[in-house]
Amino acid sequence: MGLRWGATGVAMQPEILSRMTHTNGRWARRAAGIALLCVVALAAAQESAQKLDPVRLNAGIHNITAELAWTPQQREIGLMFRTAMPANDGMLFVFEQPAKQCFWMRNTLIPLSVAFIEDDGTVVNIDDMKPQTLDSHCSAKPVRFVLEMNEGWFAKRGIKAGSRLRGGPLGH
Repeated sequence: MGLRWGATGVAMQPEILSRMTHTNGRWARRAAGIALLCVVALAAAQESAQKLDPVRLNAGIHNITAELAWTPQQREIGLMFRTAMPANDGMLFVFEQPAKQCFWMRNTLIPLSVAFIEDDGTVVNIDDMKPQTLDSHCSAKPVRFVLEMNEGWFAKRGIKAGSRLRGGPLGH
């Protein structure tokens, strides 16, 4: 019976080497399975809707409960992965400095309307956005605030460019 060298450089008999390889192969498959589950769990955590602290806004007589997206990560995720949103809820994106803001709908599952808003709460422009598209929807001029609502929310309430919103960080 010939000897074979193991991974540690120790000579082993073939039947012992065969059992170790079989056992290590099973362990490797289990480890790979566990690693795959960890990756899937991490991806699922990253692909879940975030829930942020809300603020109350007003558009005339209409009340809005808007989650505030302050940080770059919160703004990047936005309303992605949501399957529904209550009628008067939305998300207010807050940026540090006025700039031309552009939004798209990657991984966003619900149709939205987006309002680009000046520091004093004046709506600059509004656009409708289709789910899961990469079409850019941009502010007509530099703004610090962007409000996303269910598609058609602004139009149904007669809110358009020039309208003013109040509350939270708006109008300061």
